[in-house]
Amino acid sequence: MGKRIVLTGGGTAGHVTPNIALLPSLKEAGYEIFYIGSYDGIEASLIRDQGIPYYGISVGKLRRYFDWKNFTDPFRVIHGFSQARSLLKKLRPDVIFSKGGFVSVPVVRAAGSLHIRTIIHESDMTPGLANRLSIPVADKVCCSFPETLQYLPKEKAVLTGSPIRKELLEGNRQDALRYLGWEDSTKPTLLVMGGSQGSAVINKALRQDLELLRKELRIIHLCGKGNLDNSLNSLEGYAQLEYVSDELKDLFALADLILSRAGANSICELLALRKPNLLVPLSASASRGDQILNAESYQKQGYSMVLKEELLTPESLLHSLKELSENKDHYIEAMSKSGQSNAIDKIMTLIRG
Repeated sequence: MGKRIVLTGGGTAGHVTPNIALLPSLKEAGYEIFYIGSYDGIEASLIRDQGIPYYGISVGKLRRYFDWKNFTDPFRVIHGFSQARSLLKKLRPDVIFSKGGFVSVPVVRAAGSLHIRTIIHESDMTPGLANRLSIPVADKVCCSFPETLQYLPKEKAVLTGSPIRKELLEGNRQDALRYLGWEDSTKPTLLVMGGSQGSAVINKALRQDLELLRKELRIIHLCGKGNLDNSLNSLEGYAQLEYVSDELKDLFALADLILSRAGANSICELLALRKPNLLVPLSASASRGDQILNAESYQKQGYSMVLKEELLTPESLLHSLKELSENKDHYIEAMSKSGQSNAIDKIMTLIRG
């Protein structure tokens, strides 16, 4: 029997896309690949699209707040652990790689009970609850930020960066121009990304600035599902799209500047692509604050400019984008010196053991 690996992780795209990024290297190294996720989470369709054998298990969410499901979900977690243990006995993998999310907890704990070598990856600055429950039985814990090392057991922690899909580095700006129906131009291009759902506050501030911004820039606005403003469709040098998939690599190739939220996977992609960026992290009132910490780390390392959501206005956005454009070479140079952009090679070394 050849080498076998089980991948796990899910709940959001951020817990799945790094696993997908590893697939070509795993196949090249001769691994037989299996995936364990939830029955109907986002990971199910994303992984099946890749042609990887997929197994669903029962999942319970671990909440810090009152919810009636808190009384039933522990039983789902126990059932998921039992299912994962049976699957692992059947699949007999040499190694587990987990990207986190609540579905990963029963898989990693089951692997620990069967003494299967396990590597987990934490994208955010501070480990989330699911990974905190998994760390005690993991052999190695990969992370994306130098600051995360202090929260991890010294003998397990490895700074790898986050795996980036290779195709993102292979975009073509001419294909992007054709896709957008634009002519080539000497004007720089700004790509605006508000996360998969879009960002209402970024959308609003940007649209209020369009008249002034379009004098200096062309703008590709990924505004999120249901967030198109049809009154702006005829504006020259402004393209709004709800969402893109395969075209993203080409839009990145065309972009000179990026305005983005500060999700860990997104900013790791910007680092790998060396794109000067302005980050507007999700506010602490709407999250556990991980995007704020992510953004602060990148600012400190010289990779990003940061504009807090609470300070985001049309005026502050305009001022920050102007400053970013004037200092873009400084950011490109800092990113080019980063040691966090060859994550796949580092993780593959760990997987091989």
